[in-house]
Amino acid sequence: MIRKAMHRIYVALILIFLYAPIIVLVALSFNSSRSRVVWGGFTLEWYARVFKSSAIMNALGTTFGLAFSSALIASVLGLLGAVGIYAMRKRNYQIMLFMTNIPMINADIVTGIALLLWFVHLIPLGFGSVLLAHVTFNVPYVILCVLPRLEAMDVYQYEAALDLGAGEFYAFMRILLPQILPGVLSGFLMSVTLSMDDFVITYFTKGAGVNTLSTLIYGEIRKGIKPEMYALSTLLFAIVLLLLILVNLPYGNMFSKKVRQEGNI
Repeated sequence: MIRKAMHRIYVALILIFLYAPIIVLVALSFNSSRSRVVWGGFTLEWYARVFKSSAIMNALGTTFGLAFSSALIASVLGLLGAVGIYAMRKRNYQIMLFMTNIPMINADIVTGIALLLWFVHLIPLGFGSVLLAHVTFNVPYVILCVLPRLEAMDVYQYEAALDLGAGEFYAFMRILLPQILPGVLSGFLMSVTLSMDDFVITYFTKGAGVNTLSTLIYGEIRKGIKPEMYALSTLLFAIVLLLLILVNLPYGNMFSKKVRQEGNI
């Protein structure tokens, strides 16, 4: 009994440590006072100022455009890469899996400087260079989200479709892709989140006049964080939370229905 209570207390402390800063941030976004320690009353003024600020709106548009476009490209490349790695022999599979993990454990500052040196000699720094940089660090996450789905799928269905006369592309779209789609979707969402969150690589690869929310907030820190940034961060948290709920609920229902159907069979 005491051990179970200690486990619950431990989990509660972890959750408090993770979410208490976010709760404070949300509370400050509704505080009419600019002070972080004095409650001046409830207000929506900071949210109104977010939408009136051209700098924030431009950075917000760049951030979302960059996040979703890089995630989409990375999802396609990661899907193709995962299928190719899955089809390799065991030795080559292990080598490619090892190489895929390197960008994930590599320090962001090393990746950012390396990409900066690479882009300087190839393309002008700007939105395009940042997009390529984000695709670069997103692809490994998509691959590692898709590979477990490939390992768990029923490959005999794909081979049976080929034996029955289906083309490779048709069998891939109708047999293989539906089985690994949750992994692709997880990789896509992870890529969106990582792209929106990234600062170091974006800072090194962006050109003049290109600002994302992370670089904009970094520039504001030297002047003092404005309450508008609390409101903006709260909006981003709400969007990500809503996106996760919308994605997980349908797949959770589909999965539970599938389990019940297989159990009845």
